[in-house]
Amino acid sequence: MAWRGWAQRGWGCGQAWAQPASGRSCEELTAAVAPPRLLGRRFNFFIQQKCGFRKAPRKVEPRRSDTGTSGEAYKRSALIPPVEETVFYPSPYPIRTLVKPLFFTVGFTGCAFGSAAIWQYESLKSRVQSYFDGIKADWLDSIRPQKEGDIRKEINKWWNNLSDGQRTVTGIIAANVFVFCLWRVPSLQRTMIRYFTSNPASKVLCSPMLLSTFSHFSLFHMAANMYVLWSFSSSIVNILGQEQFMAVYLSAGVISNFVSYVCKVATGRYGPSLGASGAIMTVLAAVCTKIPEGRLAIIFLPMFTFTAGNALKAIIAMDTAGMILGWKFFDHAAHLGGALFGIWYITYGHELIWKNREPLVKIWHEMRTNSPKKGGSK
Repeated sequence: MAWRGWAQRGWGCGQAWAQPASGRSCEELTAAVAPPRLLGRRFNFFIQQKCGFRKAPRKVEPRRSDTGTSGEAYKRSALIPPVEETVFYPSPYPIRTLVKPLFFTVGFTGCAFGSAAIWQYESLKSRVQSYFDGIKADWLDSIRPQKEGDIRKEINKWWNNLSDGQRTVTGIIAANVFVFCLWRVPSLQRTMIRYFTSNPASKVLCSPMLLSTFSHFSLFHMAANMYVLWSFSSSIVNILGQEQFMAVYLSAGVISNFVSYVCKVATGRYGPSLGASGAIMTVLAAVCTKIPEGRLAIIFLPMFTFTAGNALKAIIAMDTAGMILGWKFFDHAAHLGGALFGIWYITYGHELIWKNREPLVKIWHEMRTNSPKKGGSK
């Protein structure tokens, strides 16, 4: 049998049997084509092997998961939706799959900070007018008869009692709750997997890097992330401001997903990821870097407190170990990428990016000044 296999490889034969296209048998082709001296019994086997076998075309089939059967990759973590019929499409050149996500990360980050600078300019411009409008509204409320049980008034009172940071993250929390409800719709499962989970082996690479930041399949996962975001919202907005915080948060979601892409491509451990943990790790790392002596506590163990600096070191060490050892419950690469981005931005990024926004603001101011007003002469 070993010699037979050698004979097949020596003549370039494949594994699939195929009848000759002309319909003639191998013996007839041998008699018609081969010279008489090769018709001996010794060489007849080789000619039949070359004539009777051909190489079957190789089919490239999409991979289902790293672990074998479809769906096993999703069952390894309760935070990931257990979708059974999901197909991966890993590229034969994995490095090339990172080109588009890299350009998307750089472009989106630049647009986020540019939009935040313009947003801050418009906010400062309208703040004086809003101040006088607020005085007028308070005067009207004082002379207007009060209604008992006014739901709108109670909501406004609750909203005004919130800090700037809490009001800022309320919209983020509402978006996460809305996407969480979409996961409960069975007909949207394929759409949610494609656009609201990030995976370098998926056909859609760029938009899920942002959309997955607002996506949670597990209620506990979403509740834990939103609690941490709510707890650190006042501190981070006091440090960065509302506009800069939104730019950092959205950019952190995309950057952490790109780091996750790089790790998955490097290790070959493809699989979907979702959740706001990468962006929240940026917020946590930024606050802990800016206020390292602050005291923190675990929600279920409030009696044990520790400094913010020590907490940040422990989190980075755990995520580094999880990324190296291949722990699969969390996306440790995304966590580590978000934490490192938060440390870098507080240490260097604020000076390099945000404090150099003045040229863009001047261009926007000139565009607003030179633009014709509505109803004016042409």
